[in-house]
This record gives sequence, C-alpha cells and structure tokens, in this order.
Amino acid sequence: MLTPSSASPLRILVAPDSFKGSLTADEAARHIAAGVAAVLGSSADIRTLPVADGGEGTLEILVAATDAHLVDVPTTDALGRSRTGRVGILPGGRAIVEAAEANGLPHVDDQPLRARDADSAGVGALVRAALDAGADELVITVGGSATTDGGVGMLRALGARFLDARGRELAAGGGPLVELATVDLSGLDSRARHARWRIACDVTNPLTGPDGAAAVFGPQKGANPADVAALDRGLDTLATIILRETGIDMRSVVGGGAAGGIPALLHAVVGAELEPGMDLVAEAIGLADAIRASDLVVTGEGSLDAQSLRGKVPGAIAQLAGDAGVPVIAIAGRVTLSPTELRSAGITAAVPIAPGAATIDELLTRAGELVRDAAERAASLITVGAFVATRSSLSVAGHPLSDSAPAGSPPEEPSKEKVHD
Repeated sequence: MLTPSSASPLRILVAPDSFKGSLTADEAARHIAAGVAAVLGSSADIRTLPVADGGEGTLEILVAATDAHLVDVPTTDALGRSRTGRVGILPGGRAIVEAAEANGLPHVDDQPLRARDADSAGVGALVRAALDAGADELVITVGGSATTDGGVGMLRALGARFLDARGRELAAGGGPLVELATVDLSGLDSRARHARWRIACDVTNPLTGPDGAAAVFGPQKGANPADVAALDRGLDTLATIILRETGIDMRSVVGGGAAGGIPALLHAVVGAELEPGMDLVAEAIGLADAIRASDLVVTGEGSLDAQSLRGKVPGAIAQLAGDAGVPVIAIAGRVTLSPTELRSAGITAAVPIAPGAATIDELLTRAGELVRDAAERAASLITVGAFVATRSSLSVAGHPLSDSAPAGSPPEEPSKEKVHD
C-alpha cells in the first residue's frame, strides 16, 4: 500500500475495456494512466494492459498479445456495402476473426439502421479468407454486431443455402427468416466443417424469447417493437429447421443469442465451442498474473451497469482481483450500480467521467479528456487512502494519534486526575 514514506512505488495496473463509440481500450488505458500519473507521479509504477471481452476491439488486443499478423480482407458491411476488414493469422494454422470488422454497428451508423435487412455475409468473407490462409482453428469474436440474422448470411457466404417453400434463396437479413422452409448444407465449405471453431461470447443470452437476441439487442440495432417480434419469429423458425437437419436445438445454446444468433448456428452446424470472451482474452494476455503483481487495478468501460458484472471486463477483473486480494477502482461513462452493488462485486470505488450535466455528444466528443480527469479524481482518492493508512499505522500501543500529538510521539501517560471509575 502506498504511504508517504513508502520506499517503493505503488504498482498500479490500468486495465480498461473500450468506451464504445469514443475510445478504444488502448486509448482509454493511456488516458487513465496519464490522469493517475498527473497526481501520483513517481510514487506510482503504472502498467497499462488493455482488455476486451469478445466485443469489438478484441482482435487488436489478441493480436498484440500473440504472434498474429493482420491481413486486410475485402468484405461487406451489414448492409452489403463493400469495405475492408482484417483477420489475424497466427502460426500453426490458427486465425482470429472479429465479426464486427464486417457486420459491426459503427460501419452502418451513417444512415438509419435497418434491423430486418442487416446481414452477416461479410463475416463469412472474413472466415473464408482465414481458411484460404490455411487456418484450421478459428477464434471468432462476435460482439458489437448490427445483425440479427441468426448467422445465416455468414454460412451462405460459405456455401450453405437457405430456401423458402418455393425453393428460392431467401433475401438477405433476419427479416426474411420467417419464410425459411429448407436448409441445404451440402455445399458448405468442407474446410469450415473440419475446422475447430471457438466463439468468444460476451453475453449469455439465448437465441429467442424475452431474453433473446431480438428482444434484448434488437433495439440497439434499430429494431422497433414490430421488428423485434418479426426477428424473433424468424430466429425461432431457423431454430426449428436446423433442429430437423442437425438434431441440435439452437434455442438451448447458452450465449447463442450473441451477435444476432451467430454462435447458436455455428454450434449446431459446425460444432463451435462457445467460451466466455473475457476468459479467452484474460488467458491470452496473462491478466491474472498481471493483477497478482499489482497493488491496485484501475479498470473501466463506457457504462458500468448490471451487465458489467455478467462476463464483462469490470466484473471479471473484480473477481480476479478479489481472489488476489487487490482493490479495484472503475472509471466509466456512466455508473448505474449502487455503492452496495459495487462493493458486492468487489469494486472499491467507481468514478463517472461526466463533470456534471452533460449531453451524450459532449461525453463522446470529450471522452479522452473526461476519462483523464476522472482518473485524476480516482488518484486523489488513492492519496486519501494512503494518508489514512499511514495515520493508522503510526498509532502506538493501540492509542490512535490525535491532532495534538506529533507523529511518532509516545501516548500521553494518564494522570491521577484523569482516572475515573
């Protein structure tokens, strides 16, 4: 613990997720570190370790932690427009594919969102490029998608066919799934069938129902109530037909509702293994060891809420830090958890970045500055804790020091007049 007389600096690990729409995890880490350093200076040894949970930005973090190199791939966004995505290729036949490089929400925010039309075919193009590079083990990160098509577009790009009752190919997107009658998997790329698929999921939601892909995540992808109902029916139709083809019920897959249902379809068709994205990333970057080597962890993300404690970066870090006996401070765009909820989760303190009443646009535009300012406030809390710890450690023979006694002086001997029954 840092005290004014500490011989060695306080070891602080700065390990945030991205602040969606404003800062990458690496940018957030650098701003937090700058804010902490501005207050603590040489009394802190600060290490940055950006983190992700399987959502957008995971590719860069995994590439930085491994021997992977990035390859540019021609693909399409969720509305079918051409764009260039990236795939991480590793030695030994492994590849990292971030679905959001193709079907991510940021790539279609230049126009009103069309939830029923959004399609995952671009993700299939990324996978095909990884297979062409010789990959036989695919790590797929699926967070941050704009699609709710059950992964149909992705498998169509790899050779599968999804037909209506007249034998016609369905149109792109999740909306047409209500017309699905037949699935033809005979043309699916054989390399995809034989590859090992590992899906990094950042949620545990099922495919359908009130907690499913359409109901929970559809609105943030532009779905109104009628769209949500139609998309949920379509996913249920897809699940029924895939059950008939494979014997596996997509609706029973924990986490199958991530990315509009991509994990559920890949599990049923190619045997994909679903893994908590945070666990996969933590192992790759050595997060547990980094926490154990620290005296304090500062984490953060855009919104610190109930979801943060269910497989997201702050909750996972708090759990690892709690096991190691290391305190955690969180910095966030907004904090909706109560002090009791924070303490129960193992988060000592949470500092929102908003300086007062502020619009979303202001928070996004000034995110870097505001995160740094919040980190300075957090560092000030650290100095207060250090001072209190020092005062406590200087008490003598069980007698706490008072303001009238100089530090280090012995306790006053009680006089006879001061002794009472």
